[in-house]
Amino acid sequence: MSGAPTVSTNPQTAKMKKDESFLGKLGGTLVRKKKSKEVSDLHEEGKNAINAPLLPSGTDIHPEDTLLEENAERIMLDPTSRENPKFKDLLKVLIDWINSELEEERIIVKDLEEDCYDGQVLQKLFEKLSGRKLNVAEVTQSEIGQKQKLQTVLEAVNDVLRPHGWTVEWSVDSIHSKNLVAIIYLLVALAMHFQAPIRLPEHVSVQVVVVKKREGILQTALMTKDYAFLLLKDAFDTLLDHAPDKLNVVKTSLITFVNKHLNKLNLEVTELESQFADGVYLILLMGLLEDYFVPLYNFFLTPESFEQKVHNVAFAFELMQEGGLKKPKARPEDVVNLNLKSTLRVLYNLFTNYKTSA
Repeated sequence: MSGAPTVSTNPQTAKMKKDESFLGKLGGTLVRKKKSKEVSDLHEEGKNAINAPLLPSGTDIHPEDTLLEENAERIMLDPTSRENPKFKDLLKVLIDWINSELEEERIIVKDLEEDCYDGQVLQKLFEKLSGRKLNVAEVTQSEIGQKQKLQTVLEAVNDVLRPHGWTVEWSVDSIHSKNLVAIIYLLVALAMHFQAPIRLPEHVSVQVVVVKKREGILQTALMTKDYAFLLLKDAFDTLLDHAPDKLNVVKTSLITFVNKHLNKLNLEVTELESQFADGVYLILLMGLLEDYFVPLYNFFLTPESFEQKVHNVAFAFELMQEGGLKKPKARPEDVVNLNLKSTLRVLYNLFTNYKTSA
């Protein structure tokens, strides 16, 4: 009896075909999604190329930096400026100053961008400098909480600085977005206003990238920011700049003063900038002025390396503070590097406090 052939259907084979069909559809969907993403990425890349034609090479613009309102602008530090020796110097001076001020709080700042953006360090620093207690939460983890804290801190800062002619070059958004340019402006303003016992490096200029939004298009440009106008000149700046003829008179007076005491140890100074550069004479002079013996194990009697010399000068500064003097504005590194103005400032401070000592 003839008839249609009988086809044996294996359930496992049917399941495999069904799975293959499903995976095929899924694979097609994934391929389409991948292509769609590639097209989207290509579109975004093209838009960035059009929107940022003036962007300096090597400069990274983060997504948040492009989310600007119409006619708004954002300023970012050009990466090349981070390697500027004077800029690095400025960062170190500010970090050391903050750590010195907040030592009792057991707060250690290592990176200004990462440690200042949430408002915690700025709050503690302002409270220490101003003697005011701010009504803010001690610890805030959320972005909203951090910005609210920053708002309170910056309002208090601005209330203090504005009446004295300071231009506000910072905002809640710029500080919270870790804008180093704004953070430095704020810290330098606080240091200058509260007469911090530090010496800021002179004529610090950095390159910044300015991103603006005009008619929906991002425009970028490179410009120079100069911190030199923030740095006030003192008597020695004026003396060296405008009355160098009187400098020798000052140096002679200081040499006479230090030799009056160092001669007791059969030591004599003829060159101020070089003979105090390793810190040994400074330490011995402090012992003579305060009438005590400085144990030799506390310092390097014959320092050889730069670090050993810096240690000695820093130790001499500690002795000065223990003697009731203000912390010298000069940095130990400047004295070691034979910076005449820095050495003069340190010695003149001693002269004004001990000139009547026997």
